[in-house]
Amino acid sequence: MEFNVKHGTLETMKTGCVVVAINESGKLAGAAAELDRACGGQISLAVKHGDISGKPGQTLMLFGLPGISAQRVLLAGYGKDEELNDRSFRKLVQKVIAVLKDGGATDALFTFAALPVKQRDLYSRTRLLVETARESLYQFDQFKSKKATKPRLKKVLMWSADKSDADALTRGVAHGQAISDGTDLTRTLGNLPGNVCTPTFLAKEAKVLGKQHPELDIEILDEKDMKALGMGSLLSVSAGSAEPAKLIRFSYQGGKPKDQPHVLVGKGITFDTGGISLKPGAGMDEMKYDMCGAATVFGVLKAAVSMRLPINIVGLVAAAENMPSSTATKPGDIVTSMSGQTIEVLNTDAEGRLVLCDALTYAERFKPASVVDIATLTGACIVALGSHTTGLLGNNDELIGKLLDAGKQSDDRAWQLPLFDEYQEQLDSPFADIANIGGPKAGTITAACFLSRFTKAYPWAHLDIAGTAWISGGKEKGATGRPVPLLTQYLLNQAQV
Repeated sequence: MEFNVKHGTLETMKTGCVVVAINESGKLAGAAAELDRACGGQISLAVKHGDISGKPGQTLMLFGLPGISAQRVLLAGYGKDEELNDRSFRKLVQKVIAVLKDGGATDALFTFAALPVKQRDLYSRTRLLVETARESLYQFDQFKSKKATKPRLKKVLMWSADKSDADALTRGVAHGQAISDGTDLTRTLGNLPGNVCTPTFLAKEAKVLGKQHPELDIEILDEKDMKALGMGSLLSVSAGSAEPAKLIRFSYQGGKPKDQPHVLVGKGITFDTGGISLKPGAGMDEMKYDMCGAATVFGVLKAAVSMRLPINIVGLVAAAENMPSSTATKPGDIVTSMSGQTIEVLNTDAEGRLVLCDALTYAERFKPASVVDIATLTGACIVALGSHTTGLLGNNDELIGKLLDAGKQSDDRAWQLPLFDEYQEQLDSPFADIANIGGPKAGTITAACFLSRFTKAYPWAHLDIAGTAWISGGKEKGATGRPVPLLTQYLLNQAQV
């Protein structure tokens, strides 16, 4: 899909469809009023006759209006001005795209630049529109013998009457496209089946991304390398699988050589059976999504490099497959992490923290300005926050605040959970330095407590995306690409661009 910016007299714009938003006040304003004057009141007549009132979700397609060069005019209701927020704006865009992608127009001109979306300037409105449109147009059909019908809509233009808006519109379109490209990559990697998307496959895809973007330096550590580093915790997870683990490093030097990098660490369990602590069979197919933290690192790096952010970034992906076999780690086994801390593995299904802890220790060598790990870590997070909000915990209030702000800015929200010392006691083990689970209470928090034992050297935050990384069941089932927008916004803010 091509997105671009257009200025000029609206009624003279030659396009397959002009898209105009109207509110339910009954009074046309902005682009709607301008087009209404050009066509001799045909739009206001449609409103007067009740064909459309401006309520959310309503649309009306008008053809061949006199005095207007566009072949079609699509009217879309958005409700009351004072109620137009991120959610209702997204629904407006989703409805418009649903109409257009199955219609006859191959290009469309959006006139949404002046819509009064709460706490949104022109740049962020434009970016949100592009991201929402791209999200609505995403398709994953590479394993279907009969491919999905491609939308006829190929080109979207953002219109504004004021040429002074050009910079904000252009920047919003460019950033929205880059973030959407990253999100699409994350979604596609997440949607791939476990027999295709293995740790070795992710390593190969990292090299592909490196060839596409020469600014990225890629290093792949195999199990021999990890063993030499003392990563006994990570390797304990892959011990039962025929698929070897991989530790993937991305490095992007967009800033000054001496600038401390921001490090992203992704959990990459390409399939999680639970190991010896076997999961129930129902819904186990969705455990292919247990590498969505890793996929997020891919997506954020792609977006950041595409935008040429003046910042240094390191991405780490701890990739392994968790399988039951005669060589698998057993409940009660004790392993030694790269940090030297010993871990009693009480439940092999709490494996994400076992791969992350060694990757977090490895992150120390980069002397990071911040470290954020991303993981589909706990079902408890879904119980606590559902599927709308990402769980956020960490050891640095300033970093936590920056991530919360980035979530609001990107409409990819997170919510902070406590990380009090009292919870740490649940991880006590009589046989090792730490147990890998803390019992049935506060599972999301104790999982973060476990990770905090390995992050004392730098500012660290943990994003639990178990509820937000994918949609379960039904025809909408699939990876969401979250939290690529949140983390890209965080990096944009750190780069101050």
